[in-house]
Amino acid sequence: MAATSRGTTPVPPDARPRLTVLSGPSGVGKSTVVAHLRKVHPEVWLSVSATTRKPRPGEQHGVQYFFVDDEEFDKMIANGELLEWAEFAGNRYGTPRRAVLDRLESGEPVLLEIDLQGARQVRESMAEAQLVFLAPPSWDELVRRLTGRGTEAPDVIERRLEAARIELAAEKEFDKTLVNTSVEGVSRELLALMLRRNGDGKTAG
Repeated sequence: MAATSRGTTPVPPDARPRLTVLSGPSGVGKSTVVAHLRKVHPEVWLSVSATTRKPRPGEQHGVQYFFVDDEEFDKMIANGELLEWAEFAGNRYGTPRRAVLDRLESGEPVLLEIDLQGARQVRESMAEAQLVFLAPPSWDELVRRLTGRGTEAPDVIERRLEAARIELAAEKEFDKTLVNTSVEGVSRELLALMLRRNGDGKTAG
């Protein structure tokens, strides 16, 4: 059988991996887990966000972000081209829908690392996505991670802790919870979830 190139012959829907969304409270180690997973398994595609933020030195369009202006971002929202979007520090960030769908249709595992607000938007716009909650080993450990640097003012730390309480309370909205006791271990568990196909009879939860 001749090999087919990506995008030439779409993978049947029942054989496609599901979009995997990783979320959890600030300080739980989402970025560290994702970086380790992609180092060990570079075939995992991490969704690239669109942003109205200006590129920083060394950043490339389509690599770290898709850099767009406000008018283009407005068009993407109006045309339903974003799975989710949010505003941070005066700039907007969003996940382009088409790039995610193209990768899934070609059978590639796709990972999206976003905050709670974004995860809720993805659930609304792509119900078949699996939402994975990354939890700390304990509340005390999360507090240690959030306050360990000792460089922030007490009121800033308190705001972070209050946000973490709210984020932890949202765990029940997710399909699966992984406890981050080991970056290597939780990366393996996350990859196993990502490689489950729609038609294999297995569901996260």
